[in-house]
Amino acid sequence: MTESQAVHLFLGLAVILGLARAMGALARRFGQPAVIGEILTGVLLGPTLFGSGLSGFIFPAEVRPLLNALAGVGVALFMFVVGSELDLGILRGGGRATLWTSLCSTVLPLVLGAVLAATLLSPHHEGSSAGFVLFFAVAMSVTAFPVLARIIADRRLAHTRIGATALACAAITDLLAWTLLAVVVAIATGERFDWWLTLLVPYAVLMVTAVRPLLRRAARRVPGDGPGGRAGNRNFLALVLGGLLVSAAFTEWLGLHYIFGAFLFGAVLPRGTDGKLRDGVLERVEPLCGLLLLPVYFVLSGLKVDLSGLSASDLGQLAAILTVAVTGKFLGAYAGARIGGLDGRRAAALGALLNTRGLTELVVLGVGLELGVLDAELYSLMVVMAVTTTALTGPLLSRILPATKDAAALAAPRASRAASAR
Repeated sequence: MTESQAVHLFLGLAVILGLARAMGALARRFGQPAVIGEILTGVLLGPTLFGSGLSGFIFPAEVRPLLNALAGVGVALFMFVVGSELDLGILRGGGRATLWTSLCSTVLPLVLGAVLAATLLSPHHEGSSAGFVLFFAVAMSVTAFPVLARIIADRRLAHTRIGATALACAAITDLLAWTLLAVVVAIATGERFDWWLTLLVPYAVLMVTAVRPLLRRAARRVPGDGPGGRAGNRNFLALVLGGLLVSAAFTEWLGLHYIFGAFLFGAVLPRGTDGKLRDGVLERVEPLCGLLLLPVYFVLSGLKVDLSGLSASDLGQLAAILTVAVTGKFLGAYAGARIGGLDGRRAAALGALLNTRGLTELVVLGVGLELGVLDAELYSLMVVMAVTTTALTGPLLSRILPATKDAAALAAPRASRAASAR
């Protein structure tokens, strides 16, 4: 790294840190998740408003590869966090409502997304038609589990049936979405499925049957006193971080994306007594990831968004994307919840909550752009969709569950403890 690169890198990181924090705080002032402001930070610094002049001055081309490397580490850590928070124990006691809501809120967006993708295929894609249609369908079905968990906590719905059902449905939906996305990546990259299945499936089994018990055994061998208990031990933390990096490297080498390896390693991380082991690790991983590395990813993603040249045709496509994204999730969740026995208000609340896409959608879109499944124009439209659907969650939920009423009374007590959110 040259002297010029070092100067621009450190100054650029300082700008990213300051603006992301300021925009996140501004978003919270308007009742929105901080992630909305952080994503908009990148979009506002991009070519939409200022062309390439401002971003080129703050982030010269010579430092972009360094920022991309930091952003990649940030996404890997984020996916590790998502995997570790995917507590399938919350599915217990969910019953018919969870099953039907999960099924319908995943299948309907997938189907509608595939239909819309067929109409967008000609102007936006020239490669594998199957890969494009499947990717677009998966992108429409995503729900951001970490952002949803934070919204539920902020709305004091964590101990209600609505909160429990929404978290359980988001967990199932995300698990299905990441699995389908792995298939899409294999198709898009031309990887043979026999090679994919030969190595990935045994690797996943190995992680569950061997790596998880080894991590649990290693946690018992380190001191349990001091800040964070066993998870506060630096040797154990280094073991976890090294493991997730190796896991990410393996899936990248396999021809999939490194996010799948990081996600899988997070999913097999032992939780310990009352989740203390997992929480102790996350308390040390999340600050660096959330404060600095993920905002770097937001900014780099925003620099690729250009809305300055939108035509009437582009606006029509954006309207179609937003309509399919919102109605697919909302109607799917609503119909599933009603079939599962919930009344209209609770079903509508689930529809609003599961429309949250947040950073998870941004990661999915980044994979699509990187693989060439999405072009720059469609990527920009999809980022707008991700921000809009997440921003709509709060206002929609406020109308369905007015603040003047007791949310807990509207949404019967939940049966199990919700997973903690970032």
